[in-house]
Amino acid sequence: MNWLPGLAEIVKADEPLAEHTWFRLGGPAEFFVRPRDERELGEVVRRCRENEIPLRVLGRGSNLLVADEGVKGAVVQLAAPSFKTVQINDNVLRAGAGASLTELVQRCARAGLSGLECLVGIPGSLGGAVKINAGGRFGDIGSVAQSVRVIDSTGYEFTRQRQDIYFGYRMTNILARVILEAELLLVPDDPERIGRLLKEIWMLKKTTQPTNSRNAGCIFKNPRALSAGALIDKVGLKGHALGGARVSEKHANFIEAGPGCTARDVLALIDLIRQRVRDRFEVELELEVEVWQ
Repeated sequence: MNWLPGLAEIVKADEPLAEHTWFRLGGPAEFFVRPRDERELGEVVRRCRENEIPLRVLGRGSNLLVADEGVKGAVVQLAAPSFKTVQINDNVLRAGAGASLTELVQRCARAGLSGLECLVGIPGSLGGAVKINAGGRFGDIGSVAQSVRVIDSTGYEFTRQRQDIYFGYRMTNILARVILEAELLLVPDDPERIGRLLKEIWMLKKTTQPTNSRNAGCIFKNPRALSAGALIDKVGLKGHALGGARVSEKHANFIEAGPGCTARDVLALIDLIRQRVRDRFEVELELEVEVWQ
């Protein structure tokens, strides 16, 4: 680890990534880095670039599948308290990229601020949510994002304003390597009304999605005007298993990891699903889950 002199306290070698993902699958990271503040983070980013070390950012692992062999390079996780700060000023929320979506949703509800209800049941972090414009049928985070502070590959920190950011379906045009924090513009509302809406959305998700199994949320993006889950169901793959991976009986766009499951099983099932849907409907399913190989 001679490329990180002076930072040995925040780096682990061969850290098992399965422990950091909701799938509980995958091999180790060559270097696992948990910077304690932005200064250390910037130094890590710069040194990775200077030494041509691949760098990935890990949130809460809720939308991630890691290969069984693990990944080369540095995996950075913003788990320190300095990356989880939350400030509310009137109807403006400013939070660090490491902040839990679940905690943000609950805190805003108590404060009588509406706009994050669409994130109920998504166990991710703010940075990851902004990066992929997380959401669902009730909206997405891009509708309330006002600015995003980032670090590029040179370690330079700057802020992207709303007018410069494109929020599309499960994507943005944010190319910076690391998101530091985001500012969200919310709407004052009755806390009790917000609370009732949160319960309704959560109960709907609990009824229609496998919330109590090892999975990474929706595997595929919905094709335009179509439902990925419905397409998978129509080709007869709901409940189908390969090794320890199984298409959920509750929602066909979820893959559940059972006993003995490997990342290879999940990838094989993904390939089978895409092939069946392509052959029958001439539709190419695009991954929503992030795969590290």
